[in-house]
Amino acid sequence: MDLTINDLIKALNKDLEWEYAAGIQYIQHSAIMTGPEFEGVIKELVIHSQEEMAHAVTLSEQITFYDGIPSANVEKIETDGDNIVMLEQDLRGEQNAIDGYKERIWQAEQLREYGLRRVLEDILMQEEEHKRDLLTALGR
Repeated sequence: MDLTINDLIKALNKDLEWEYAAGIQYIQHSAIMTGPEFEGVIKELVIHSQEEMAHAVTLSEQITFYDGIPSANVEKIETDGDNIVMLEQDLRGEQNAIDGYKERIWQAEQLREYGLRRVLEDILMQEEEHKRDLLTALGR
């Protein structure tokens, strides 16, 4: 089956739902995380939440540009009371985003949508930065 722009819109909407979830999850994790050794991490998680919501805005604009309707659904949010578990949950979310955006970039390339590819590359770079931040927070 050949990839269509409608397939890409559907995939972008799923990415959008994950961005909503990431933004909410980061806010929740930063609010319940405790301990003075996590003070800097908590501040970074708030920044991550803002960046994830900016990704949601960008994706919504791209979906609309391609005559789609941005999703209002939110994907799965993970939570826990343990700081390390929450950071691991956030790390899994970032890896999911990285994998998804690599696929989406490939799809945009297949459809010769080079502007979209560039927008997605910018988001991917920030998701990779989030992963590095979380790995550092986890001492890896």
